Amino acid sequence: MAPNGVAVVTGAAGGIGAATVEALALNDHRVAALDLDAGRVRSLADQARERGLDVTGHAVDVGDAPAVEAVFDKIEAELGPITDVVNVAGLLRPAAVLDTTDADWAATFAVNVTGVFVVSRAAARRMRRRRRGAIVTVGSNAGGVPRGGMAAYAASKAAAAHLTRCLGLEMAPHGVRCNIVSPGSTDTPMLRTLGAGDVIAGDAAAFRTGIPLGRIAAPADIAEAVLFLLSERARHITMHELYVDGGATLRA
Repeated sequence: MAPNGVAVVTGAAGGIGAATVEALALNDHRVAALDLDAGRVRSLADQARERGLDVTGHAVDVGDAPAVEAVFDKIEAELGPITDVVNVAGLLRPAAVLDTTDADWAATFAVNVTGVFVVSRAAARRMRRRRRGAIVTVGSNAGGVPRGGMAAYAASKAAAAHLTRCLGLEMAPHGVRCNIVSPGSTDTPMLRTLGAGDVIAGDAAAFRTGIPLGRIAAPADIAEAVLFLLSERARHITMHELYVDGGATLRA
């Protein structure tokens, strides 16, 4: 086993997920990268291994409980006991509440909430037996502050964060920590698809503050926060939600 253990990252094929895989691998973890997109996640793993990083790619739907259990068994058989799990897989389908379809609502919660539940449960079952482990869920500052046109996404991220806190409470006696990292606007394909306008300056008409630090986050900024919460430096932190948004929510 690598010195810092075996880490599983969902939504690993791009954006924050790919940056988290990179950060963990550079920090001497053996990393299992999970994503629904088989071609992209395996390409990510191949490129990482060409650089000498210990990364394997696995195609899985995070909402499919039997498939997740099977891939966790495979990872542990090939890499060793899983010590760290990062829930990054996410779906954003922006729409006003009255325009949100039943299908979009269900799809959003299937990935952003059920996926977190399925993956975290599979991880916690294994970690509890060993009395060791850490789980981090990547949420969103939209889960704590209302956003027009993002109700399904915001509600799902709020649910995922509270699920993670409840799990953290239950797992604390077993030595397993569970935390949340909630980014604001981050330079990812999701943000570019959203077409959010000038997020740095903000939009008073849309009730959006700007970003006090005057920059959009890079995926690596989020990955570094995740790495900290997984590490022994955060050994006395659990059920915590760390906002990484440049001050955009004014920590409302």
